[in-house]
Amino acid sequence: MNRPTARVLALLEILQAGGTRTVADLADRLGVDERTVRRYVGHLIDLDVPVRSVRGRYGGYRLAPGYRMPPLMLTDEEALAVLLGLVAGRRAGLVTTSVAAAESAAAKVRRVLPEALGRRLDALLATADFTAPARPMAVPETGVLLMLAEAARDRRPVAIGYTAWKGRRSERTVHPYGVVAHSGRWYVTGADSASGEVRTFRLDRIETASVLPGSFDVPEGFDPAARVLSGLAGVPYLHEVSLRVQGTAEQVRHRLPPGLATVRELPVEAARSGEGEGGAWVRVELRAERLEWVPSVLAWLDLPFVIERPDGLRDHVRALAGRLAMCADAGADAADVADTADAAEGAESPAE
Repeated sequence: MNRPTARVLALLEILQAGGTRTVADLADRLGVDERTVRRYVGHLIDLDVPVRSVRGRYGGYRLAPGYRMPPLMLTDEEALAVLLGLVAGRRAGLVTTSVAAAESAAAKVRRVLPEALGRRLDALLATADFTAPARPMAVPETGVLLMLAEAARDRRPVAIGYTAWKGRRSERTVHPYGVVAHSGRWYVTGADSASGEVRTFRLDRIETASVLPGSFDVPEGFDPAARVLSGLAGVPYLHEVSLRVQGTAEQVRHRLPPGLATVRELPVEAARSGEGEGGAWVRVELRAERLEWVPSVLAWLDLPFVIERPDGLRDHVRALAGRLAMCADAGADAADVADTADAAEGAESPAE
């Protein structure tokens, strides 16, 4: 908060104490001149704060009877950030409340804003649109999210009742290393007592949670977001795809959607296996219920690759390559016909 803004709020606090304050008294308490006090009063009036001017020998400024400072005093930028944050969070599926609760929160913020600013924000929210579609929400309990966040910060174990994706329910103790939001869902990742490994759990599938006594240490260099993405890439599906791709791990990861695949660097000798010209190679592993969409991902990589498994993926790659070639040739044939017609029309006749 900058100094003039802080002093305007300090002026409001002085006036809320009650009574009439002279300009000289206000200037002395705020450490400014009397002209600046009048300017600050003007700022409060612009914010719809009912400051009254009292004339006479003991005149000055006072607040209208019954006025109380609203719970929020926001600048235009702050109010816009709060309201757009609520809208964007709801569309991204990250708000851990119902739609009604999010709309109620926005309405409360709206009610304490000055009328002029509120009208402008209403206009923005009524006319703004988004290119990205709204994500369906998998809403966890707010209390569960906040409890796990505190436990991760304080390094306290948590007992959870969890229902897996196949409907199997279990009781386990988790050491929460971090809480991560990804693609409209919240996850917690950490050591799991049931498996003895680092696991990732969806918060909306946690039915009960309670903090336990004790503490734990987080492995040095542990990255919760990276662990969640790698865990999602390892979820079992019908097809397990393995490829060797010529390029660096950074190149490949940059061109793949987050959480789609695991990428590991390979020694040059192991990567070549008789194919390619050497250089950096990586192994890409992903899982898919259907193989039809995988060739389009490989085309987007725009890097040399070798299919290790499954063999059925080769047919899908050939099919996509054939469709692309057919479309390219169809366009070329039409262009050739048009070029031939243009050339014929512009050619000189031998009789001339």
